[in-house]
Formats: sequence, structure tokens, C-alpha cells
Amino acid sequence: MADIQDRNGNLKARAFEAIDKRADDLERFVRDIGKHAEVGFFETRTAAEVVKFLRGLNLPVEEGFALTGVEALLDTRKAGPKVAVLGELDSVVCFDAPDANPETGAAHQCGHHVQLGVMLATAVGLASSGVAPELAGKVVFMGVPAEEYIQIERRLKLKEDGKIHFIGGKAELIRLGRFDDVDMTMMIHASSNRPKPSVDLGKTSNGFVGLTVRYIGRQAHAAASPDQGINALNAAVLGISAVNALRETFRDADHVRVHFIITKGGDLVNCVPDDVRLEAYVRASSVPVIEETLARVVRAFRAGGDAVGAKTECKVLPGMFPLAGCPDLYELFYKNSGPFVAKEDFFDGGHMSGSTDMGDISQIMPAIHPLTGGMDGVLHAAEARVTDYDAAVVVPGKAMAATVIDLLSDGAATAKKILSTFKPNLTREEYLKKLNAYFDYH
Repeated sequence: MADIQDRNGNLKARAFEAIDKRADDLERFVRDIGKHAEVGFFETRTAAEVVKFLRGLNLPVEEGFALTGVEALLDTRKAGPKVAVLGELDSVVCFDAPDANPETGAAHQCGHHVQLGVMLATAVGLASSGVAPELAGKVVFMGVPAEEYIQIERRLKLKEDGKIHFIGGKAELIRLGRFDDVDMTMMIHASSNRPKPSVDLGKTSNGFVGLTVRYIGRQAHAAASPDQGINALNAAVLGISAVNALRETFRDADHVRVHFIITKGGDLVNCVPDDVRLEAYVRASSVPVIEETLARVVRAFRAGGDAVGAKTECKVLPGMFPLAGCPDLYELFYKNSGPFVAKEDFFDGGHMSGSTDMGDISQIMPAIHPLTGGMDGVLHAAEARVTDYDAAVVVPGKAMAATVIDLLSDGAATAKKILSTFKPNLTREEYLKKLNAYFDYH
């Protein structure tokens, strides 16, 4: 065992040296992506920059799947498991962010540009150091589209046009078979308000389903003949009030969150609104609670339409599954973060009320999604910013590269051991059947 640890230590040192040599290039890449944010399924420039960097490492690259997906393969030429290291290509919309696109509002307040930097740092450490022949198996570096579940109507148009089927990136990649030969998957996510090198556990999170609601009323003159109309906005207000009346019944242990926006509130003030639309999420820590809460929320929204005589259309959409991280993989990542992160900067923030489509991956194979430092401010808000590129990119990149080395060294003994005891919650086929069933929800 000591010989293996010594050998791994040497391999890790070589990987760390390779990453350090490219640290400036990695920072430039992340800064550039941060200034050119793009929203999900439209990350064409971002994907092209990722392709350019990966090809610069002499790795074979595939691109264009799920519209903007990117994949590069490091093959050790020895039989063994296949490990995927992911980075997400897309951004949120935050018009107030300093580097927001002035036309689209796209901005990397989510920190996904940092994830891409970590994925590329890991690729540098493994591909440029010459350690691959000492490992067994394959490593795939994947740029994944559309993690942020936004602009639902726009994505539904892509679905209608046959360009995508699911409106989330990882679900679409699972459908396309991009994970069929992958055995385990890893990625990091930036933390809010963690400017120093740090690691948060991030083992579990909420899942959710999406919901669109449309109230159809009857237009009339808002002042002269409102009695001749059916006010769809009033229906929406009543529906929202009915949903809010449910909140006191949500159990704390279930981590339920229900939130929504009005995407269309009417056309003219002088006309009774006849077409009002909302988008909503129903989140919770388990699928049964998500579905139980969803039924109640749909009933509440429909009550708003019933109250004023409007027609109510509720469309349920597949969202994301709860994250169920693999403890053995997490333990390996934490151990490899130890040399770079002070003991007091390891945190256990508990269950995450937010969601990630890494949860979908975690249902079918071992996966981790730890949260790391280097950014300050609250994510998804204008003040979120990278404060330390070494902490944000280099440190987690080294920890990720070291984790892959531990997994695939010694004939991939550690990876094989983890896989021998891992029991997935769903098969790929069960996962896809479950997700598709939401489209038919009534």
C-alpha cells in the first residue's frame, strides 16, 4: 500500500506541476468566458473556446451534440472504468451584473465559467503531465449545455422544432447516450461567499419539476365594459394566493420550495387581460414529496381560474432529480483537497435547497458535486464575482486530477471497489421513463 501511495504521490506531483504551468492560461480562459456569457443551448462561443483549449492538449474532441455539447477523451490504453469530469457551459440572466450581455442579460453569476476552468485544469493535469500510461481506464472531459433551467418557452420551441427533447442539458445527454459507457462522474460548483480556498460537502440537494400555467379569459374594454370580460390576471392573482396559502403546510424536513414568475401579465392596461402566463418550480428533497406537492400546487393554480371563470392550462415539465452524492467518491475528493485547503475551511452546509441536474446523473451512477471557494457574493446575484482564481480554478483542478489518479491507478482498483458496492437508484431506462412521464401529467 505504501508503494502505491508513493507512486500516486509522484503522479499527483507531476499533474500539479502541469497545472501550475498553465495557471495563467486557465485564468485568461475563465476571465474571457466570464465576459462572454451565453444561455443554455445557445453557448456557441463558449463551446468553441472549450474545443480550442481541449484540442490544444492533443485530445480528440467531439462537439455539437445536444446543440452545444463538447467532449474530449483521454484514453490510457488500458482496460478500466470511464470517469467523466464535467463543466457547464451556460449562464444565468442578470442584467445588473458588471459583465452581463447588454442584449440578453446573460451573466456568469452562477460561476459556471469557473467550473469550465476546473474541468480544463483537470484535463491539463492528466493530459499534459504524462501520467496517463500509469493509469487504467478512460477520462472524458465534457462541456455540458443548459444546466440553468430558464427561458422555458424558448426551450419548448426548440423541443417543438425537434432540436432537443428534454429542456435540461444533462437529461438530454443521458437520452442521447452520452453517459451510456461512463461509470462515474465528477464536477465542482462554486460556493457563495467563500473567497478563500474551501470545500463544502454538497452531498444532497432538492430536485424539482417545472410548471407552466396559462390563464385564458375574455378581453373587453377595461373601463367601459369590464363586466363583459373574464380577467385572466385576476385568475392568476387568486391562483398565486391559493398557492401561498399552502406554504404553512409544507414540512421543514421536506425542504419544499415553490416559486414562480409571471411571464405575461396582459397586453394593454385599457383591456381586460385575457392571456396571462406563469412559470413555476416545485422543489423538494425527494421525488414523492415533489409529486405530492405538485398535485396540490396545480390544484391551487386551477382554483384561481375557476374562481373567475377563466380557462386554466397547467403543463408539467421534467425538471431535475434530487442530488444523491456517492460518499466514497466524496471522501476521495475531500482527502485530495486537504493539501490545499485549511482545516477550518472545510464546511458541511447540509442539504442544499437549490437544485442541479447533476442530481440526475447521481441517480444512475456514482457522482459528486462538491462546492469550492474562490468566489464572493451570493450566486445568481449581481455581486457574485471571482476573487481568487487560484482558489477557484487551480486548487479544485488539482484536487480533481488527484482524485482521478487515485481512482485509476493500480489497475483502477479504487474505482472498481467503489463500483462494486454502488447501487443506483434508477437504471437509465427507468430514469428516462420517469422523466418522460411528466410530459403526460394531468
